[in-house]
Amino acid sequence: MTNNAVSNKKTVYLNVFRLLFVLLTLIIAVALIFGGIKLLSLGGSSYYLIAGVAYLAIAALYLLRNKIGLWLSIITYIATVIWAFYEVQAFDYWQLLPRLVIPTIIVVLSLWLNPIFKTVTVQAGRLANYVGIAGFLGCVAALIAAFFPHGKIYNPVDISPDQTKATVNPANPENWDHFGRNATGTRFAPYDQITPENINQLKVAWTYRTGRSLEGAAGVDENTPLQIGDTLYSCTPQNIITAIDGDTGQAKWKFDPKSRTAEHVTCRAVAYYDVNKDTTLSAADKAKYATGQCQQRIVVSTVDSRLFALDAKSGELCAGFGNNGFVDLDHQMGPTEKSKRYHPTSVPVLMGHNAVIGGWVRDIMHGEPSGVVRAYNVLDGSLAWAWDVGDPENTGAPAADKTFTLETPNMWTIPTYDKDLNLIYLPTGNGPPDYWGGDRGPAKEKFGSAVVAVDASTGKTKWSYQTVHHDVWDYDLPSQPVLYDVTNDQGEKVPALIQTTKTGNIFVLDRRTGQPVTKVEERPVATSPHAVGEKLSPTQPFSVGMPIIGAETLTEKSMWGVSTFDQLYCRIKFKDSIYQGAFTPPTEKPYIEWPSLLGGMNWGGITIDERTNVMYVNDMRMPLRMSLVTQEEAKNFKVSTDEVPGFMGTIRPQIGGIYGGVRIDILQSPLGIPCNNPPFGTMSAIDLNSKKLIWQVPMGTAKELGPFGIKSHLPMPIGMPTLGGPTSTASGLIFFAGTQDYYLRALDAKTGKEIWKAPLPVAAVAAPLIYQSPKTGKQYVVISAGGASHSKDVGDYIIAYALPDNLIKK
Repeated sequence: MTNNAVSNKKTVYLNVFRLLFVLLTLIIAVALIFGGIKLLSLGGSSYYLIAGVAYLAIAALYLLRNKIGLWLSIITYIATVIWAFYEVQAFDYWQLLPRLVIPTIIVVLSLWLNPIFKTVTVQAGRLANYVGIAGFLGCVAALIAAFFPHGKIYNPVDISPDQTKATVNPANPENWDHFGRNATGTRFAPYDQITPENINQLKVAWTYRTGRSLEGAAGVDENTPLQIGDTLYSCTPQNIITAIDGDTGQAKWKFDPKSRTAEHVTCRAVAYYDVNKDTTLSAADKAKYATGQCQQRIVVSTVDSRLFALDAKSGELCAGFGNNGFVDLDHQMGPTEKSKRYHPTSVPVLMGHNAVIGGWVRDIMHGEPSGVVRAYNVLDGSLAWAWDVGDPENTGAPAADKTFTLETPNMWTIPTYDKDLNLIYLPTGNGPPDYWGGDRGPAKEKFGSAVVAVDASTGKTKWSYQTVHHDVWDYDLPSQPVLYDVTNDQGEKVPALIQTTKTGNIFVLDRRTGQPVTKVEERPVATSPHAVGEKLSPTQPFSVGMPIIGAETLTEKSMWGVSTFDQLYCRIKFKDSIYQGAFTPPTEKPYIEWPSLLGGMNWGGITIDERTNVMYVNDMRMPLRMSLVTQEEAKNFKVSTDEVPGFMGTIRPQIGGIYGGVRIDILQSPLGIPCNNPPFGTMSAIDLNSKKLIWQVPMGTAKELGPFGIKSHLPMPIGMPTLGGPTSTASGLIFFAGTQDYYLRALDAKTGKEIWKAPLPVAAVAAPLIYQSPKTGKQYVVISAGGASHSKDVGDYIIAYALPDNLIKK
């Protein structure tokens, strides 16, 4: 081939390259101009419109082979870099990524097209090529950097562990016999066989398949089994109970209550009762029940509103309990529609021989079933007392032809019992409807979204502390209160209660009185514009004496996207919504709820390393774009009564005042990616001595998620929304599985560094169970893996991990 032929071929390739560059730049320009005009009209940044015009000019100049195009491309890029760092004001990888990657690609391509300008010298062309290569390598480096964690916070403190707490003791006994392991709910396992040094040798010891139906599987497996001696007691979302050998994973017995419901199918745990260890029984009752069947009982509520008592050794029904083994919890609760509008989701919590049980209420309209919390005698199934805030003087059952007070604040999560103070602590939700409260009565106003202390013997209210006033954001208290002694500002150790919330606030209360142990401020919040007929609280409590997790105020600048385009879209959505910071009032116009009703913190709760007084908590960060819909407008929508949002394009009925529903959408880009800056979920460590954040790390990767709901298979540790809760050990490990990818992880308790992970067949949202076998002395880590919320990948696995026998000291 002659030199002319080679030159001509090169010219053809260069012209094709130029035309493709012009087309690409033109497309980018048009998108930025149209989006930029919309954003600017809403009072947003002018950058996108200016950049769009610049790229339009660059496309035209390159089409005409005008050298000014090259200089304009360079100037535009330099201006973009300056703008990006001005907006971010720090080297925040995830914030800089959408601002700089596409502009870098454009400037690199423009530099490599320098041969089209005949006036460019050889030296200048070579320099342009080298700079272009540097820019290309920068893009490659940015891609590689996506596979490393960003946004970590690390503020080390000097902590001296109290090793006396690292062993089994009366306050933290050998059995995992409560949902939060012990009666106080700290979920601290006092075992140190598995350590940061040997955890890399942790292997699957056994796997049990529960037999849960997987075709069209309803609900999510949120179960943490109990461990009593050598036996585990598990439950499936539809309440199939199994006793499992803790060393082999073999089933000892199984009980299927045949429970069904149309809403919120779940079972987080069962309760265990031993009549021989109950110090509250009379001599007559002790003599009556301490022989024969059911001396040890499994007590469990079901999703079709029954409360069962089973013999812990055989799985047989306890015949003397209620109606041949069960109590009907729908009785006198109002219009439950066979548990569609009410059923228990709370774990039965034992107070001596009484079990306290709350439940989920549909929260859609007036006249919903009662939110009453009841205590039942676990020996005979009789009602011990009822906490009905609509009829506070009556702590028994209503008259035979009456119901408990309808639509009162409910308790769908897990209470905690303080034996020494004889108080049961109830974390409440709201009386329906959730998002409009213009006609709420005194009971709803006082007891909604509150921690309420109730006398465990009588059911009488002792004190109440409200975490959200006049809650119209669905900020139900989601997690079990944890009982733990904490120092106040005067250095005095106080018997405290720690309550996490969906708002990211962590309240620490004196559990004797309900008064804050750490500082809480009543701060003014927006009250206008608001819904028709609404009456909002002018202030809300902010727990400023503790770190507030994942609730930084959103701004247009903090809107995110994986590219310039979806970031621009998110900025437009933000500016086109009402947002006035925390507790933005619900309105008919789209408004942003942040933190959202998903959390912040949710039902998984916390763990506290009792050796170090360090608390560990996971969270999720998913802003919602919502709007109230009038009853007339509601006729134009599809209607969904799904309990958990995830029904884009429909409305959830919310019938109150002029309103017929609420539209709930995740604030996300067309790619299906949240608009807020990553991480979308973290794990945080908080020193309960200094009340300071020690570290915070993103949890989970994007491996199982991606644009348009398509799995990316890319393990980028961006930090994904989390559910479930963590478990700590005496060896300085934090175990957690509640991420969107399919792993059980262990973190170093001191630094938050991930030091081990094991792949799971499906996602797990339950908290890990950790115990030491009384038979073999082997320490096990157990996780229920049934799939994440709304995931198509579901399973029925209970998986146990342990060290090889040769590493276990006998």
